Amino acid sequence: MTWIRALAAAVLSLFLPGAGHALIRDWARALLFASVFALTVVLVLPFEDLLETGSVTEAMDVISSEPALSQFMLSFMLLFAALDAGFRAMSPPFGPTAAGDGPTCPHCGRELDTDLEFCHWCTTRVMYPDEEQES
Repeated sequence: MTWIRALAAAVLSLFLPGAGHALIRDWARALLFASVFALTVVLVLPFEDLLETGSVTEAMDVISSEPALSQFMLSFMLLFAALDAGFRAMSPPFGPTAAGDGPTCPHCGRELDTDLEFCHWCTTRVMYPDEEQES
């Protein structure tokens, strides 16, 4: 399931940088990528010409008539956002994980609530050592 989520995050980021990060609930990066992409579009592309276009094909013609550096900047931004979202979705969660003395989830690595029989972060069923010996 993780690779499907990573693929979905990467594809979403190809269409709109930040959308893939929002899918994996990395809100700070989603806002960062979306705002940097919007700023790049406003500064690099002829925004007035894009607003006057009536169809997607006309907008693509305006973008393709831009210098190679502008096209490279936009392509690089889209590719970087897609790769970052994909790799972040595949990696273990960042931030405070198992810093305590309690057991950790074998799937996501976060600290478990020993009163529950599953990880409340990723819903993976957990067998504690005491339960395994009794069975």
